[in-house]
Amino acid sequence: MSYTIQDYKKGQPRWCPGCGDHAFLASLYKAMAEIGVPPHETAVISGIGCSSRLPYYVNTYAMQTIHGRAAAIATGVKVVNPKLTIWQISGDGDGLAIGGNHFIHAMRRNIDLNMILLNNRIYGLTKGQYSPTSPRGFVSKSSPYGTVEDPFRPAELCFGARGHFFARAVANDSPHTVEILKAAYEHKGAAVCEILQNCMIFNNGAYDPIYTREGRSKNAIYVEHGKPLVFGENSEYGLVQEGFGLKVVKIGENGVTIDDILVHDAHAEDNTLQLKLAMMDNEHGFPVALGVIRDVDAPTYDDCVNAQIEEVKAAKRYHNFEELLNTQDTWEVK
Repeated sequence: MSYTIQDYKKGQPRWCPGCGDHAFLASLYKAMAEIGVPPHETAVISGIGCSSRLPYYVNTYAMQTIHGRAAAIATGVKVVNPKLTIWQISGDGDGLAIGGNHFIHAMRRNIDLNMILLNNRIYGLTKGQYSPTSPRGFVSKSSPYGTVEDPFRPAELCFGARGHFFARAVANDSPHTVEILKAAYEHKGAAVCEILQNCMIFNNGAYDPIYTREGRSKNAIYVEHGKPLVFGENSEYGLVQEGFGLKVVKIGENGVTIDDILVHDAHAEDNTLQLKLAMMDNEHGFPVALGVIRDVDAPTYDDCVNAQIEEVKAAKRYHNFEELLNTQDTWEVK
């Protein structure tokens, strides 16, 4: 049976006009329809925050939990009912502050969750405090003279927790967002998709260099497994390895040819180059990497738990309560 976007829609979203949550939700509807998992076999689970209202707007099983606990609840749902497709929705505050511990352990355990991190670098629902991803020096209601903290970088946190899938997209780049969501679904294990978006009220302009199509053509690089790492309005620039780092070069200058450009390997077990790609930023003269940066197969927690249960059951002498009672000595009283 095929499904349409309308099959997954519900309610009227209550977000500020221009919020990236609107664009992401439209992309999620489209991805769900193209993937084709029935609504009754899908669950959307969130924590607390602007983006965490999303479960109210999907016609699936859905649950808004408490602050920072989306990954914990999603883990329980997946282990108890492994047939469900789980979309976990968190903001950067919900997912990486109070929920940070659950985030890293979901990675480490490799639970089969599609973990969406909507990153606007601000606490929007509580009216503009700096978040774990706000840059050093960021001025906000809770840091009027600029925060003196260094931010979490989600990719670095994911890779450090032994994550096997990491992808990134810009919220208003719908076709590309749909593609990474579909890739996350196809990956079996914890799949993190970082969605970059502005908060129109408290942090508008956070991603201005890459928030338009023209900006992305100059300041972003779309990575694709097996393809050369080239970017620019005419694909005139590329990435090469220099020492232990990466370097931007112009193809055709100083003897550089397309054959010198690195080819992206999203499936490499060693995440060294994948992490370097994920950590690039415009401030240091690099393009921002968009697309599936890492996608490596590994055993999933939920599969291993259920396999272990079946193995233990098969080895037991009893399989129900009556058989359990008869495993020891018995007496018949007359």
